[in-house]
Amino acid sequence: MSYDRYLAICKPLHYNSIMNQSICIKSVIIIWLLSFKITLVDFISLCSLYYCGPNIIHHFFCDYEPILELSCSDTSWLHIQTYVLGFICVVAPFILIVISYIYIVLAILKIKSITGRQKAFTTCSSHLTVVCMFYGTLIAVYLFPTKGQLDILNKILSLFYTVMTPLLNPIIYTFRNKDFKKAIDKINPFFKIKMQL
Repeated sequence: MSYDRYLAICKPLHYNSIMNQSICIKSVIIIWLLSFKITLVDFISLCSLYYCGPNIIHHFFCDYEPILELSCSDTSWLHIQTYVLGFICVVAPFILIVISYIYIVLAILKIKSITGRQKAFTTCSSHLTVVCMFYGTLIAVYLFPTKGQLDILNKILSLFYTVMTPLLNPIIYTFRNKDFKKAIDKINPFFKIKMQL
């Protein structure tokens, strides 16, 4: 999405030639294959551990860290693996997204008309909101040390990126939709007055 927004705002004349169906399909296939391989590495690593203690996970779901805590094996190498894979899967894409948005903001600031700037900012604002919610909680859960951290905070953050972000994602993108705004206006004129205030 950030690359799509980058092309649409920074290179609008080249957008159709670069962002075609072929590049979209290739991007999706590469991302799915990388995700599958990394998930497979984590799965194989967890299956190679020895579990001897209680089998109760103190979490909402079978997250990676709570499963590691159940193991009687030495998991220090898995923590290193988590940081390496976390950097590759979380920090590197986040850095690329931030760089693309820096270029987008610089391009938007060069637009002379205020309405053009507003249109460009609203085009990117929904994606940027979702990215910040998702990556912010993901980085806080997996890349910061968890020793001494409250279990409840870790659970809430995990719940936020697994449930709240996907739940809010369509809502955030829908508020930008003109048809949605027209439907709200037809359904409830009071809501229209309230939004204008």
